[in-house]
Amino acid sequence: MAEDKKTVPKKKFNPDNIPPIGDDNQPKNKNRFNIYWVYGLVFAGILVYNFTRSFTSAGVETNQIKFTELVKQGDVESIKTIRNKKIVRVFIKKDSLDKKTDVYKALLGKQYDIVTKAIGPQLFFPIVDEKTFASQMQDFYKKYPTIGEIPDSPDDEGELFGQLVSTLLPILLIGLLFVMMMRKVGGPGGGSGGPGGIFNIGKSKATLFDKASRVNINFGDVAGLDEAKVEVMEIVDFLKNPKKYTALGGKIPKGALLIGPPGTGKTLLAKAVAGEAQVPFFSLSGSDFVEMFVGVGASRVRDLFKQAREKAPCIIFIDEIDAIGRARGKNMMMSNDERENTLNQLLVEMDGFGTDLGIIILAATNRPDVLDTALLRPGRFDRQITIDKPDMVGREAIFKVHLTPIKISTTLDIYKLAEQTPGFAGADIANVCNEAALIAARKNKEAVDMSDFQDAIDRVIGGLEKKNKIISPEEKEIIAYHEAGHAVCGWFLEHAYPLLKVTVVPRGSAALGYAQYTPKEQYLYNTDQLMDQICMTLGGRASEDIFFGKISTGASNDLQQITKIAYSMITVYGMNEKVGNISYYDPNQENTFTKPFSEETGKMIDEEVRKLINQAYIRTKELLTLKKGDVELLAKELLRKEVLFKSDVEALIGKRPYEEKKALDIKPEDVVTNEPETAMPEELKNPPII
Repeated sequence: MAEDKKTVPKKKFNPDNIPPIGDDNQPKNKNRFNIYWVYGLVFAGILVYNFTRSFTSAGVETNQIKFTELVKQGDVESIKTIRNKKIVRVFIKKDSLDKKTDVYKALLGKQYDIVTKAIGPQLFFPIVDEKTFASQMQDFYKKYPTIGEIPDSPDDEGELFGQLVSTLLPILLIGLLFVMMMRKVGGPGGGSGGPGGIFNIGKSKATLFDKASRVNINFGDVAGLDEAKVEVMEIVDFLKNPKKYTALGGKIPKGALLIGPPGTGKTLLAKAVAGEAQVPFFSLSGSDFVEMFVGVGASRVRDLFKQAREKAPCIIFIDEIDAIGRARGKNMMMSNDERENTLNQLLVEMDGFGTDLGIIILAATNRPDVLDTALLRPGRFDRQITIDKPDMVGREAIFKVHLTPIKISTTLDIYKLAEQTPGFAGADIANVCNEAALIAARKNKEAVDMSDFQDAIDRVIGGLEKKNKIISPEEKEIIAYHEAGHAVCGWFLEHAYPLLKVTVVPRGSAALGYAQYTPKEQYLYNTDQLMDQICMTLGGRASEDIFFGKISTGASNDLQQITKIAYSMITVYGMNEKVGNISYYDPNQENTFTKPFSEETGKMIDEEVRKLINQAYIRTKELLTLKKGDVELLAKELLRKEVLFKSDVEALIGKRPYEEKKALDIKPEDVVTNEPETAMPEELKNPPII
């Protein structure tokens, strides 16, 4: 399936359009508010406050006796009572500092009180007895009028304000910092909650596409998914022309679930629906509901459907719905109440007591086996649209879509490209087209030709070519005979895949060489076909044994493949007389901790698998012994050329004896309807490279 194109039209790069540095026509960055300025101002305020507090406490503590001596000596400028008349502040004359008494020595170097505008150094002492002190001060006023009469607590209010400031300011600053941190956490690039910070964490994070912000993708950009397009186009048509269906008594489907392997175009199909629907389209992923706080997922589901009801009729698209839609209660050891609460709320909103019409839900997943059955029932997801990997016709259509912006050679054969990429999804094909364009640009070509696509396919399948990997001549010879064994077995076995190319050029992290085949587009495999695949895969190991008398570790991947096929033949497809017509295949993984067969049966299965592989190995050695000259001829040519194509093999050992058989004409009356056959699971198919 073709992956999505850019939503913004591509613009050709023109170096002349780049404005020079310092050009006045360039868009200038506007002065935007920066939260770090606030942090700096708050920090500066704290410093100023602490600095001024140090001035207010710049006095020296004394007692009432020493204060009496200072008054008698005429050193006191004035006095005030502060803090509710409990403390006396004494202002000393500047000239009195010349006296070398202990009190004045302590005052030297002290700062002036800038808050109360004091004219000299200060002394502080608490009042022990208010009445005694008041009568004493009356006597001092009469004897020493220079000190002046004590004001009626002029600093009480100021000191009370200072106490309030000293108490409340740290609390206010901490609260302000907390609010700013929460806003920062909730802002763009931060944590959760979206605009408005953590206090809006329960709001839905769905992206709305409407007339103002439409998606520039339509069904014409989706290739290779004709059946799936028909299903979703009907939903779009229902939204555009509802009377056509309601006049016949039809009801709009509640939802459609897109199921398929990764890269097949589920999200692209949803984008095409958004571009064609002409109704509001909400898009989000399953993980957008999940959060570290309890209850957030269910709250976001409620908010999402609240917004959707306001915009109805509309479409909601949930990508990767398996993040919240996993089956409940299957694994109690790893249960997640928060995720299950989110799923419960989604189930109620989709089809509950107060469900509204006019909201269609599209969802996509590549794990339908883990979804809850309540989510899949009719009334919630009425349609399950399966999107498989495209066949050859679909791949050809996808190549045409992705080759549109690429400058290709006139000799490029798109049909052959589709033929050489079996099992490729739309994303893989898009990657091949992009890699081919990059390879052609690296070679300074004016157009992308077939050789560039061949290199791109090799790179996508086998990895990066390791030209500088040092391989000894002995190892290279073993690799050549190994790959020649694969090629000859595939060439002379009737049901083996047709050979495309064989190479001894190392690629990727582990592949020292490989033989590439073009599998036929088929869904059913018989016993002879599977046995021929096993023999072809064992050809490399058998060739090493015949020509060198010993085996290497190069067949590790081959052994993994044949073991998987052999076990599938016996335990899944019932292709063994001793085990019988029994299948132990468990697609839903319900028997994770226990085997569905006894220990004796398991031992019998292991023996039959070993027996089957041993028979295939003997057959492979017999074939390669018979065709020993052909293997040696191919191996020597591989050592010389490193890469051999199908035409080269034909020139060396002749045409393949088993050409593709033509399909027989079957009359409709000869067709017998029987129980539907089950196709081989994708994970059990033999890959085209060994």
